[in-house]
Amino acid sequence: MQYKILISGGGTGGHIFPALSIANALKRRLNVDILFVGADNRMEMERIPAAGYPIKGLPVAGFNRKNLLKNISVLFKLRKSLRMARKIVDDFQPDIAIGVGGYCSGPTLKAAQRRGVPTLLQEQNSYAGVTNKLLAKKAEKICVAYEGMERFFPADKIILTGNPIRKDLLDHAMTPEQARKSFGLNPDRITVLVIGGSLGALTMNESLEQGLKRLNETGIQVIWQTGKNFVERARKAAKGMKGVVVTPFISDMAAAYAAASVVASRAGAGSISELEVLGKPCVLVPSPNVAEDHQTKNARALSDRGAAVLVADADAREKLVDTLLQLSSDPKRLEEMKKAIAEMALPSADEIIADEIVAILNRK
Repeated sequence: MQYKILISGGGTGGHIFPALSIANALKRRLNVDILFVGADNRMEMERIPAAGYPIKGLPVAGFNRKNLLKNISVLFKLRKSLRMARKIVDDFQPDIAIGVGGYCSGPTLKAAQRRGVPTLLQEQNSYAGVTNKLLAKKAEKICVAYEGMERFFPADKIILTGNPIRKDLLDHAMTPEQARKSFGLNPDRITVLVIGGSLGALTMNESLEQGLKRLNETGIQVIWQTGKNFVERARKAAKGMKGVVVTPFISDMAAAYAAASVVASRAGAGSISELEVLGKPCVLVPSPNVAEDHQTKNARALSDRGAAVLVADADAREKLVDTLLQLSSDPKRLEEMKKAIAEMALPSADEIIADEIVAILNRK
């Protein structure tokens, strides 16, 4: 028997990677026809077809909290998206619809629920998004990555699964020394990895730009992923320094993580799940430009347990490099953080979520 699976969500890599991981896990164990629904002009419209899956786009957009007048066009797009989502559901006739968050999962899963299609939600953050909160009442199951999510969702529907992470991060066998060599670095030195996402994080980049010389003079090596907009400034800051790798994008994240003694990162759910599963001590600088400040809540879930150090975006220019210097000179603290963050890991999240989906399909 072939099952028809509808998966909706996107907007960022944090939504797309889990969606693809779930699709791949289902494909490994079932005969499935999978259709994705994403938001027009967002990265999923390229990433999903590149991974071998069909996708349909909706013109949906997020609400503008700063300029309410701009939401008139958002409401028109939402209405059109609801109409299109109903047609997609009617044409595809899915056996189950899965929502991974993002603007487009709202219209798609709402249309599925109205047609009596069972739905499963995956909430990546420690603070639930508006879309998932609205869909939760009629969902069969809600897969979460953090404890204490009963404050957002019905307790009897919650399954603690963790967030799926990219398989290639687990499938490598590089030692830290080999990984550092692959970046042209000294294999035996403390190495800091700084990642701000594909576009870079301006605050983190400027913090490093100001403090790079101090890190370098202390003998700390740096792998600095700048994003495309900051790379020239970063190269200028690093000019003449040995032990500093500046790159707009890291293609081999498995090697970068393996090379790192400590990681400085934004606090998106996907990044945190990777750091947990890989057991990496980290400094988290939450982005202030996200809905409901959920990255701060994600970071606090770790820092409260000694698994990470939280540096607020507003304080980063003053504190980020100092924090990295302090941690790098304290091997005992790094070891304690490594142990604490590894204890929070929920590996094999994709398989656990697939188990729940299969159970729903069997009941159907």
